[in-house]
Amino acid sequence: MRLLRLESDGEFSLVEFVGKNIPSYAVLSHTWGSDDEEFTFNDLVNGAGKSKAGYRKIRFCAKQAANNGLQFFWVDTCCIDKSSSAELSEAINSMFRWYQDTARCYVFLSDVSASARRWKMAFKKSRWFTRGWTLQELIAPESVEFFSVEGERLGDKKSLEQTLHEITGIATQALRGIPLSYFSTDERMSWAVKRQTKREEDAAYSLLGIFNIHMPLIYGEGGQKALSRLLKEIKDNNSINLPIAKGASFDSHMEEHNARCLPNTRTELLHHIREWAKDENGKPIFWLKGMAGTGKSTIARSVAQSFADQRQLAASFFFKKGEGECSNATRFFTTIATDLIARIPGLIPRIRKALDDDPGISERIMKDQFEKLILHPLSEIQQAPSQASVCVVVIDALDECEREEDIRVILQLLARTKDIKPVSLRILVTSRPEFPIRLGFKQMSDGTYQDLVLHEVPKGTIERDIRLFLEHELREIQEQRSLPPEWPGRNQIQALVNLAFPLFIFAATACRYIADRRDNPIQRLGVVLQYQSAIHVSKLDRMYLPILSQLFGDEDEADKQRRTSEFRDIVGSIAILESPLSISSLAHFFWISKEDIRCKLDSLHSVLSIPDSEDLPIRLLHLSFRDFLIDPQKKRKSLFWVDKRETHERLASKCLDLLSSSEGLRQNMCKLLNPGTLRSKIDERTIAICLPPELQYACRYWVHHLEQSDRYIHDGDLIHIFLQKYFLYWLEAMSLIGEAYKYIHIINKLQVLTKSDTVSKFLQDAERFTLRFRSILEDAPLQVYSSALIFAPETTIIQKTFADHIPEWVNMISKVGDDWDACRSTLEGHSDSVSAVAFSSDGQLVASASYDRTVRLWETATGSCRSTLEGHSDSVSAVAFSSDGQLVASASYDRTVRLWETATGSCRSTLEGHSDWVRAVAFSPDGQLVASASDDRTVRLWETATGSCRSTLEGHSDWVRAVAFSPDGQLVASASDDSTVRLWETATGSCCSTLEGHSDWVNAVAFSPDGQYLQTNRGQIPLSLPPSSISSPQDKELPALFIKDQWVMLEEQSLLWLPPEYRPRCTAVYRDVICFGNSSGHVTILKIYSENISL
Repeated sequence: MRLLRLESDGEFSLVEFVGKNIPSYAVLSHTWGSDDEEFTFNDLVNGAGKSKAGYRKIRFCAKQAANNGLQFFWVDTCCIDKSSSAELSEAINSMFRWYQDTARCYVFLSDVSASARRWKMAFKKSRWFTRGWTLQELIAPESVEFFSVEGERLGDKKSLEQTLHEITGIATQALRGIPLSYFSTDERMSWAVKRQTKREEDAAYSLLGIFNIHMPLIYGEGGQKALSRLLKEIKDNNSINLPIAKGASFDSHMEEHNARCLPNTRTELLHHIREWAKDENGKPIFWLKGMAGTGKSTIARSVAQSFADQRQLAASFFFKKGEGECSNATRFFTTIATDLIARIPGLIPRIRKALDDDPGISERIMKDQFEKLILHPLSEIQQAPSQASVCVVVIDALDECEREEDIRVILQLLARTKDIKPVSLRILVTSRPEFPIRLGFKQMSDGTYQDLVLHEVPKGTIERDIRLFLEHELREIQEQRSLPPEWPGRNQIQALVNLAFPLFIFAATACRYIADRRDNPIQRLGVVLQYQSAIHVSKLDRMYLPILSQLFGDEDEADKQRRTSEFRDIVGSIAILESPLSISSLAHFFWISKEDIRCKLDSLHSVLSIPDSEDLPIRLLHLSFRDFLIDPQKKRKSLFWVDKRETHERLASKCLDLLSSSEGLRQNMCKLLNPGTLRSKIDERTIAICLPPELQYACRYWVHHLEQSDRYIHDGDLIHIFLQKYFLYWLEAMSLIGEAYKYIHIINKLQVLTKSDTVSKFLQDAERFTLRFRSILEDAPLQVYSSALIFAPETTIIQKTFADHIPEWVNMISKVGDDWDACRSTLEGHSDSVSAVAFSSDGQLVASASYDRTVRLWETATGSCRSTLEGHSDSVSAVAFSSDGQLVASASYDRTVRLWETATGSCRSTLEGHSDWVRAVAFSPDGQLVASASDDRTVRLWETATGSCRSTLEGHSDWVRAVAFSPDGQLVASASDDSTVRLWETATGSCCSTLEGHSDWVNAVAFSPDGQYLQTNRGQIPLSLPPSSISSPQDKELPALFIKDQWVMLEEQSLLWLPPEYRPRCTAVYRDVICFGNSSGHVTILKIYSENISL
């Protein structure tokens, strides 16, 4: 960077600075005259140009800088050698930063005179405000001062803020210095509209700093090409590669034709929601609940549209049962985060950093996704644009999220948005009042949410809105079909209102049925009204029976039974499918013609969304239709009743038929030329062609349908044969469609359904195979036939079954090994030694504590990290699960115990009171108490619910190393370096016994299941206690498996020698699974099949 300096002789000199050692300087901002008027770099070098008009501006800037105590200043006309294209490109790419770093920016307005009485009018019309370069010169510097042609100061950016905003349209917050990344691309582009530059390319180049873009300058490319390059750079710079649930947003194409509230309906409710969102002191979550059909989704779409029109909608997610990623929480938070980025661009650098730190964040547990993609980025924003200060998030049909556990976690995490500032989130949640959702809201703290029950809105209000809706829809039918103007009569409309109340879906379905062009609306209205006098008929029956009864007409009994069977096969399957399929896909799935399917569905447009295109999916118009079809009370009473179990069984069979057909699974389905081709490099269109939707559906859901059919797998049956022939092809296909992460869960489901030792062993081997090679199978689908098979042990079932699939181009010369080693999986993630490990009571989770100050929760079955619990400020020394698995306790050298929620990974409470390192922690059998042992020579008992210390147990004369509760929870045992074990009464905290006689430290203690003796590292201690009659999770035999020195022991017999790199610092045992933590930071899980061992 070159700067001007005024020398003592009155001449100017150029001083060049490199790097960060640049002195304070001023900058001149001005309008250029003609080229021959400006004082240039060459003039300065050659000692010429002092007679030019522009020289006066240089003298002004020098004088003003000196007045402000600045020796150096910068002027664009004479500090850049524009004859050098490289220097010019570097300068323009650096210019925003140069203006940003300046101590003062002086704006010299050659067309504004301070002597004029109305200089403000001239100021507003100054040519300086029309320049393209003005944007960065006005926004970047902290101090901008305006001067007249006479050199008189007119004001600065702060005093003239409102005037500058009115002239330029630039947001006042941008003028005040809020980061430009907080403003959307469109808004920043709007500031540049109609601005002028001497060279057409500069219209784009002058915006580089506004968008933090660096790109080469190509003068001569033209303004449009320069702008196109800039826009591409902006798009690339702002893009965040997060996977989203397609079709989940309220404005997605899937939602385009779904209903919104009609004008003058739901007015009080919509006003109530708008007022809630505006209230700065209001509760952050609004729960709109109502039974099926009360119009929740219509209201949600209307609310989302209303806030979107006001630029206040931050995000939306509309759950849809059976709609792939819209029906589960897999992509919930990544979709919300993507929407938030568009609304609050300031999140981009923060979310990009989260992705850089953890590229796999989108596959992590929801708690990690929420914290790293939403909570932390929002919390780090220091100041938000006024239009983003309140952001509304709309979440519709939460009850249609597949897993109840996910619903609970979503609600727990959303409740944590309560205190986010300066961006305030207002979250509207709609759902049926199902138990998991009621429980989730009940567990929220006071002040977190308010609710409204739709079906409890005053009857008059609901009736009025339903009447307005019916009048509007029937009037359109009357006009379109040229029906008599008096149709329908008032009495007919009132009868429809009475039938529909309180279900808007009834009114909407009836109108769709009446409007069907294949029949007379007058007759169809009559059919609907026939049910107003029916007794013992449910609301759903009144809604759907008029439509379905028309399917059969006056057919004889044989035809009726045939049509009924076809209805159950096709329509029942559509209702049960986990993800909707098109007519084309259904035809391939059921091996019937597309014409047959279209004919069978032709009369069902009132209840199904049937697109004109045969390649678009057919959907239920409302979930209540599914409820109607599978209602168990209709079994053998209704022609239309669908047996859910039988339908699942039929769908499972169809899936397997398709997968094993000539058009189904096969090796190298996408005809890839290179066996090492990465999944990320395969064109999505290629995958869509080679694996059409029905085949992808069968790959994803065949096991789900099998599971729901209550069908078991037996030796030699069709499923066993399918696995023996197609298992590797299925692995390849799942990798191609991006579902490889589900391998283990699906195989585990199959294991539960197995009634055969042969099949069970095949699946056990399949599980080991996929666990060992999962990472490469996810990345490179064809490696299942090469790397995975080649490096699998030679005598394993999978290797032997599919040995003929190993490519001819490779041969394993050295011996791989005959069988799997005992290592089920090695879990990598800790950055320092693992100090403690523990199993949950059901064995599904492992918790590991580490000197890296974190606790990690791992899924035992898959070895994947479910959550990283961060918060301790020093090494974590111990970890324990509550008996119900809902909580994890961790003890740390930071002198605290922390309680964590297993589901969300959030810290429920921090237990403070110890004055030295905490060494051990244990839950009481009922989970109501936590005991902690410390180097401060005490044991403390804490109440889980409140986090308060109930009692401090004092008596040991040295560090306390271990602690345990008796099976009935009435006693606590503590082991100490003072060579004693003490027994304490839980209720009173008094010491009832001191067990002495040990020759050295006691650092481990546990009660026997019957409470009759203590097990310590120094041996067993018998206790004179009455037998415990309390049943607890500890009421099982002590594990026969344990680690001793370098060996895994079984029944006191040495079983497995551990190589040095596997020798543990700590261990935990659950039945036949051993977990141990290593000093390397690895956690290793071994599964021992003791039934195969002869001792």
